[in-house]
Amino acid sequence: MSEFRPPVADLAFALERVVGYDQIAQLPGFEHADLDTVVEVLSEAGDFMAEVVAPTNRAGDLEGSRLNADGTVTTPTGFKEAYAAFVDAGWGSVPLPEEYGGGGFPRTVGLALQELEMEANMAFSLAPLLTQGAIEALLGYGTDEQKQQWLPKMVSGEWAGTMNLTEPHAGSDVGALTTKAVKRADGTYGITGQKIFITFGDHDLSEQIVHLVLARTPDAPAGTKGISIFIVPKFLVNDDGSLGERNGVHTVGVEHKMGIHGSPTCVLSYEDATGYLVGDENIGMRIMFVMMNSARLSVGTQGLAVAERAYQQSLEYAKERKQGRAIGATESSPIIDFPDVRRMLMTQKAYIAALRRMMLLNAVNVDISTHHPDAATRTRADEIVGLLTPICKSFGTDLGNELTSLALQIHGGMGFIEETGAAQHYRDVRIAAIYEGTNGIQAADLVGRKLPVRDGASALEFIASMRELDGELAAAGEEFASIRTQLNAQLDTLEQTTKYMLRTGPTDPNSALSGSTPYLRIWGLVVGGWLMAKSALGARGLDADGIAEAQLPLARFYAEQLLPQAAGLVGAVTAGSHDLFALDADTLADRAPSRARV
Repeated sequence: MSEFRPPVADLAFALERVVGYDQIAQLPGFEHADLDTVVEVLSEAGDFMAEVVAPTNRAGDLEGSRLNADGTVTTPTGFKEAYAAFVDAGWGSVPLPEEYGGGGFPRTVGLALQELEMEANMAFSLAPLLTQGAIEALLGYGTDEQKQQWLPKMVSGEWAGTMNLTEPHAGSDVGALTTKAVKRADGTYGITGQKIFITFGDHDLSEQIVHLVLARTPDAPAGTKGISIFIVPKFLVNDDGSLGERNGVHTVGVEHKMGIHGSPTCVLSYEDATGYLVGDENIGMRIMFVMMNSARLSVGTQGLAVAERAYQQSLEYAKERKQGRAIGATESSPIIDFPDVRRMLMTQKAYIAALRRMMLLNAVNVDISTHHPDAATRTRADEIVGLLTPICKSFGTDLGNELTSLALQIHGGMGFIEETGAAQHYRDVRIAAIYEGTNGIQAADLVGRKLPVRDGASALEFIASMRELDGELAAAGEEFASIRTQLNAQLDTLEQTTKYMLRTGPTDPNSALSGSTPYLRIWGLVVGGWLMAKSALGARGLDADGIAEAQLPLARFYAEQLLPQAAGLVGAVTAGSHDLFALDADTLADRAPSRARV
């Protein structure tokens, strides 16, 4: 497995030249987070991730986390030491409130730091990611007393956090959960039930784990309207803040997974464990979505991050591996000299650049939605976040699967051999399209909840804003002609399919849902093409430093070879649901229905 090279230069270029970070640094509370400072922070973080976290990636895959006979969980070699160094350096606290010991930097900076951490070791990165989600839920809905008791050590990373949603019978149907919460005379609740797929549900990295657990009180309404959320710590906390006796939560299993072996995915059993209600009863889903929406952007970034790591390794292999002779060569050529390998490398690099810009644009709008002094500007930014989040999550993780597969393909047969490490990236990233709401759920959210905002005006306004780049592209000259032509054509495709969805959704929701996944893909392709065009324009006049000089060829490659896929998806978007349901289960299995014998 090749060494990790932090892509800090491209992050800095995207922040400065593409996604408009300068407006974030001018917002109240972020005056200390100017671009120069941010780039310095990212550079230091990149060095840390490369030197301290990245070396744990291979051991994490080979060893995995394990459940011991005494019920404790041990993480792989190096994880505990790397996490202690991570906490000492304060990297997890950078984007969190200063009031609780954080650095007070914008969410945009926090996401860039997450990308670097995920590239170094995706499995390791899940511990601070889940802690941040729990912190955000408590910031939004915890009482002042709860915030003071739990947040300082969670922000520092001394205590970790989790999200406990899924149960064996429920899967993604959170409303079907049955974990019970019975109120006690002292105001606490007794929590009883079982949770599965709990990332870092138990481990040896921190002395305390603060579980946020979804459960149902005895008289709660059925379905999602009757869910509450509770703080359930691994250890009870004494009045003086020290850790007390073990709470009634225990690990009964650690899943054997396809990838992210270093991350302990736990089955947790709650047996009358002491829990503390967050917010009011029956608003657990509202609070959960605070964690979930933040995590969805982070998960989309996982697709980008693992694709970046896989790309770096496949590029090194392509430069070193000699096989055959390229056109005009007189001796064995490195495979990077062959057109098809170049196509795969350029596909990875262009998509990765587009994804990085897409994730950062989303994060910029998160910061505007929470910190801009103008209410109308905050509201519009929040609409854009709502629109972009399912796109970032799904497009980012779908491409994570596709690009790590390309990286493996470049390795040829050696990619299929575990010793090269190429397969690990492919295995690690596969989960990202599944969790935090599968990508099909994201597509349903896009057409069912996000498109109807203001009767479709919100989405159409965003499409119109992308069209505003046309004048700059026209003035930029012949080098930009194909970018302009393809972007305009596929913006038409996006607008056409959006209007179809707006017409169809209210009257035939099954047909809208049937086309929702290819429709989301069109959004991803077009937003990516628009951002790559902005990158090419932003690089004009800059010194050729490797990053700037790559933007125009990458944008042109994206426009000419990747973006046209959008037009080919129109049929899948508009075909309706009839043929999806034309075959019953027996016919799908090529099995004739059973008939009574005559």
